[in-house]
Amino acid sequence: MTKVADDFLVEADKSAWPLLPGERTWGGWRLGISLATAAAATWCYIIGEYVGYYLGFWRGFATLFAGSMIGMLIVALAAVPVCIRFGVDSIASAKPQFGTSGWIIPAMLQFISIVGWNSLLLIFFGRSTTQLFYALGIISEGSGAVLVPITVVVAVSLTFFFLLKGSLGVDRVAKVLVAHVFIGFWMLYVLLTHEWDKLISAVPASANADAQWNYVTGIEIGIVSLLSWWPYIGAMVRMAPNGRTAALPIMLGMGAPVPLLCAIGIAGILVLQVSDPAQWLRTIGGPIYGVVALIFVAAANLGTAVAGVYASSIGLRHIPVLSRSPWPVLLAISLAPVAIVGLLIPEMFFANFGTFLAFIGLGFAPLCGIQIVDYYFIRRGNVNVRGLFETGPNAAYRYWGGFNPASIIAMVCGFVTYNYILNPISYASRFPYEYLTASLPTAVVGGGVYWLLTILFVRPAGKGGY
Repeated sequence: MTKVADDFLVEADKSAWPLLPGERTWGGWRLGISLATAAAATWCYIIGEYVGYYLGFWRGFATLFAGSMIGMLIVALAAVPVCIRFGVDSIASAKPQFGTSGWIIPAMLQFISIVGWNSLLLIFFGRSTTQLFYALGIISEGSGAVLVPITVVVAVSLTFFFLLKGSLGVDRVAKVLVAHVFIGFWMLYVLLTHEWDKLISAVPASANADAQWNYVTGIEIGIVSLLSWWPYIGAMVRMAPNGRTAALPIMLGMGAPVPLLCAIGIAGILVLQVSDPAQWLRTIGGPIYGVVALIFVAAANLGTAVAGVYASSIGLRHIPVLSRSPWPVLLAISLAPVAIVGLLIPEMFFANFGTFLAFIGLGFAPLCGIQIVDYYFIRRGNVNVRGLFETGPNAAYRYWGGFNPASIIAMVCGFVTYNYILNPISYASRFPYEYLTASLPTAVVGGGVYWLLTILFVRPAGKGGY
């Protein structure tokens, strides 16, 4: 590709407008590498740690793998068809359901989710760096309170620098950092070979007396973890030319690495009571292994942070006052909350990871249910691409004042359903959680309420371009 073509592509993919066929240059391998680099972050250890509280290694891995594939399939069915057909991001794919102004609801969910994940990843990086420096004698006890915020700021700055080139920055970072996926598999091999006997006999610390509840919780954690890919996936797959190119990379590149690397967290918490490989690799292999783990943590976190900030910055383009803002301004808006969390409240945020996971299911499960029902069962694939960007009184998705009451009511019903089935703070559950999880009924309720209101009221009123 010539320099002129490169420069043109950079400008095109910094906008929220549909990408033309000639601008969608990512083949299957290129997309798969980018998705795998984004997916294989150190959140995998924390996700695995939570599963390891309730299940042993093999059962935990099996349930997490099943849940991850279910969650990835839900996200792919919800957002990918519109994103891949028209070269748009996840926010644009939600406009047919939420309206020319109501799209701000999924946009807020996207922004909060990505800020949350990036804050978690960069705080994890800071904590791992601190632990390694302790072991190497570089810093003294008590210096971590200063070092964690500094490393977060450094990581935020690197992410900003990498993304100045738009999707080309994402692609270039992925090509370099994809090696960390294989380092992760090596770390799992080291732990399994050194601690296998302890691992197979380890007892989960917080296992429920009801074994079925433990299994379902493993599946639920897998589902909600992968539902969090909704904000990311549109900005990535819009670079691919068609669905055939994207299908396998989505499931294997974005879906499979998460449970595979989560096995590191499951094994670590069961055997060594810590999921952070920078700590347990040092215990097993000494400082050299600790250095390798730190490099892995840095690469994993930066790769995912780059993809997340790119997606959220594209999403900000839909806000009229930011539609023509310089690209560095959008990057700064996306990164500023991460820096604030990392500087001011890193430990408090890190300690509430379980609640954050539940928030993902609370928000994205009904959203995905609404999109699936609307695209496959009501519109039957008929989407007005011009309507995704029109805002006038005659726009296809104007509804009532730019908002679709059906989607808002369906989201509220989904929130209520999730909260009833599974308390996101205490994890206290009610029937039918032990049979169906919380996310799946929430998606069904959200989609069902949307279908009912659309068929009875919205479509007869001539709204929504049906």
